[in-house]
This record gives sequence, structure tokens and C-alpha cells, in this order.
Amino acid sequence: MVVAAADVPLQSSGTAAAVSSAGSSMVRPAFPIAPHEFFRRVPAAPRETTTKMAPAEEGGDELRLSDLEHVCHLGEGACGVVTKVRHRRTGAVFALKTAHYGGGAPEDEEAEALRRCAGSPHVVRCHAVLSGADGSAAPAYVLDLMDAGTLAGVLARHGGFPERALAEVAARCLQGLAHAHSRGVAHLDMRPDNLLANSGGDVKIGDFSVSKILYDGERRRRRVSVAAGSPMYLSPERFEPDARAGPRGAAAADVWGLGVTVLELFLGSCPFLGPGGVKLPFEKLRQAICDGEPPSPPESAAASPELRGFLAACLQKDPRRRATVAQLLAHPFVAGRSVEESRRALRELIVETL
Repeated sequence: MVVAAADVPLQSSGTAAAVSSAGSSMVRPAFPIAPHEFFRRVPAAPRETTTKMAPAEEGGDELRLSDLEHVCHLGEGACGVVTKVRHRRTGAVFALKTAHYGGGAPEDEEAEALRRCAGSPHVVRCHAVLSGADGSAAPAYVLDLMDAGTLAGVLARHGGFPERALAEVAARCLQGLAHAHSRGVAHLDMRPDNLLANSGGDVKIGDFSVSKILYDGERRRRRVSVAAGSPMYLSPERFEPDARAGPRGAAAADVWGLGVTVLELFLGSCPFLGPGGVKLPFEKLRQAICDGEPPSPPESAAASPELRGFLAACLQKDPRRRATVAQLLAHPFVAGRSVEESRRALRELIVETL
């Protein structure tokens, strides 16, 4: 889905993802206060409800759906519809995601995930959660607009990414995941469609529709369902009946999804597509992921040893052997890149496709 992301960090992603030179440290939850106190909940209601915009955006004014005028349709996914909207008074533009579901836990978990993840420049920024659109209890999320769309769209227009740009994508996604995991959130749907880009060269994680909260209000670990998500990006363990995981296993699932995403951006198409780019039937897809060898660049591909090593670390079938986010941040493919050159390569690639 085409959604948006944050620009002003509450804490640096470097702090959220501190790693040793050996890359062996773990990313652990570090809540500054108890999770249930970190954000104010938005109660469900049968009528249009409001929440305040960030003071820096709208001076603390109450925001209502009636304050937003429709501009154009941006996209639609399994969990909701995204439109471009304009604030009538200020002219500010946003992406408005209206969920297909309403009245119950799913939207509460997505809203809570967005609130916990606030403050990272690499994660979607949610300005407000509104409910009661058109008499429905379905929530609507007011998000920053990313003017270059998704990385899936960039890939379709450009083809495979050069390694310099790809290393920057990997670095930003890892920093975003480190922040989310440190706040007790697993994304669980890492894929090019859920990575948003803008003309400034930013790439940010969006769409928390299937995300899970990993720690309760008392900071106790939770075992959560990890079965939901986009099948081509599910790790092998997520195909188990009633697949569940604790915080470490859920984080490992995000790492696999990132690995498949990076490989897809390099190759130009998802490695689990059939001949001619056709989607495999579910059972054949399950067999390919669970019973086959982990995907990797072909021997003939001009992939560096660093990229091959990074992908192999992400795509270990046993989640206990899969690299952690902290270890991947210290991997030579990411840590050894020229940051300035990688950022420029990514920005030029995105701008070229606009």
C-alpha cells in the first residue's frame, strides 16, 4: 500500500540498533516507559471520532475526517484503501488509509503498533487515527504522503537495483526494524509493496496491518500468531499450523522477509515466482519455501560476496540460525558501504523513475 513515514526522530536509529564490531549483540526491548503508557489510545465509537494532529503540524487542532478533502486514489490492498487527501484549512497533503475491517482488535493492534513506532525516520508516521468514516467503525489512518510510491513500483519502472542503492535500502530497513523491535513491535509483512519512497531518496517501512505487539503492558513477552502475511515473503516456520512465535522468533520472521525483499530488488522479480513470473499455487509455494533450498542470486549474477553473504545470513531456514537485525547492521554489505555514495545512488534511482 502507498502510505507514509516519519521525518523527525524521537531517538536515533543508531541508539535503537547499537551493535558490537563483531555484530553479536542483540536488539532488546528498551521501553522508556511502560508500553501501555507510551501512547494515548483512540477509543472506538459509532460516530466520527477525532484525535489531535501533532502540534508541529496543525497547532494542536482537533482533526476530523470532514477536514480532509479527497484528491485521488493511490492504491488498495487486502486490508484497506489508500487515498491522497488535502487538509482544507492548511492545504497540507497526506495519505489516508481506510481499513476494510472495523470494530474490534485488529485496528487496535495496528494503531498501537504505529504509536509505539513513532519517532523513527525509517518507519511510517501516523498523524492521527480516526474512526466512523461514512458511518462505519472502520479506522482511518492519516499518514505522511510519500511521493515516489512503493519500492515495488520503483522496481517495476526501473528493474533490478544496483548494489550501492540496495545497500542503502537494506540499511534503512534494518534501522526501521531495530526501532520497531525495540518498541515491542514485529512488522511481519516486509516486502517491496510495503516500503515507501519519496523524491528526496528516503525509504521507510509502511503498512502495519498484520503487525504484532510483542510485549504486554507489564513488559512480559507474548507469543503471537505469525501466520498472517504475504505468502511469498513468509519464512518456513510461518507455514506451520497455527504458527506462533515469541519476540525473538517474530523478529527473525522480519529478517527473512527483508532478505527476500533485498533479493527481489536485486534480481528484478520475486525469487518465488514461477516460470514467466506467474504466482505459484499455495501448496507449491509452501513446498518451495519449506522444502527447497533458500533462494540466492544465480551463480551468473554479478553479485558481490558481501551481498551474497548478507542474503545467506537473512535466509537461513532455521530461525535460530538466522542473523539478528543487530548482526545485519554490522554486516559488511551494510556497515562497509560508502554512506554518501549509497544515498546518492538510491536518490538518483528513485528520481529517475518519477
